[in-house]
Amino acid sequence: MNELLGRIIQGKVTDENEKYYFVQVNGETFQLDKTEILKPLKLGSQFSGFTYENESHKFQITRNAPKVQVGHYDFGTVVRSQRRLGVFVDIGLPNKDIAVSLDDLPTINTLWPQTGDRLLISLKVDKKNRIWGELADETIFDAISQPADKRMTNKDVTATVYRLKLAGTKVITSDYHLGFVHPNERDEEPRLGQEVHARVIGIHPDGSLNLSMKPRAYEAIGEDAEMILASLKHADDHQLPFTDKSDPAEIKAYFGISKGQFKRALGRLLKQRLVSQSELNIVLLEAGEQHE
Repeated sequence: MNELLGRIIQGKVTDENEKYYFVQVNGETFQLDKTEILKPLKLGSQFSGFTYENESHKFQITRNAPKVQVGHYDFGTVVRSQRRLGVFVDIGLPNKDIAVSLDDLPTINTLWPQTGDRLLISLKVDKKNRIWGELADETIFDAISQPADKRMTNKDVTATVYRLKLAGTKVITSDYHLGFVHPNERDEEPRLGQEVHARVIGIHPDGSLNLSMKPRAYEAIGEDAEMILASLKHADDHQLPFTDKSDPAEIKAYFGISKGQFKRALGRLLKQRLVSQSELNIVLLEAGEQHE
């Protein structure tokens, strides 16, 4: 029986009732929802469709075959999880979500896919005729990937996490480029199936990408530093009479932040060469003028 499930097969229409046709294949009967059929089927005619066991444990056949099948991979969307079983993936069937076993998921539960995450899977059928989602392995991702152009350096990409390793995170971008995020290039480990945003920091000879999930330096200066930059841009000569030695009360009165906050923000701006500091004031530099 398990060789009949999770794939497209052909059978003979043998019976019908008000709601279903019944299609027989090698002695097994599958129900076919009549709402799928525009033109009535004749008893004895042949019908081809995708077969599965629905949530009511009835064998069903549908002409609306999902792309995910036995031997065929595609992305499905995670719709829920069950701690003692795994996660369930929507592959497009109206009355059946596909389980991916916890045995194939990370040992750390917080790294399991969550609702809305995506997994590249095919189907497998066990000896009890249960259909499971099978995660794509490295060979599948290699087969579907495209080499990246060297001009992608420093470009932003959106990617889906497909493998978690101690050495780092493997992803595939929306343009099907393979990428790798070293632990030093992320603030926390992303989940399996999570969509992440990253930037290209290197390209290997094989066309795969080194990625960073950390913000660019100018993106990481913080709200206080942004406010100081804005004040400098609006100043007539792009200078302000403040330094890291200014009176705390004057800093508070002008910027609305403490001296400690001011010094940290100023330090970020100096480090990124967006401003310079003299004994009497801070001055907006050209890079600071261009910062948005």
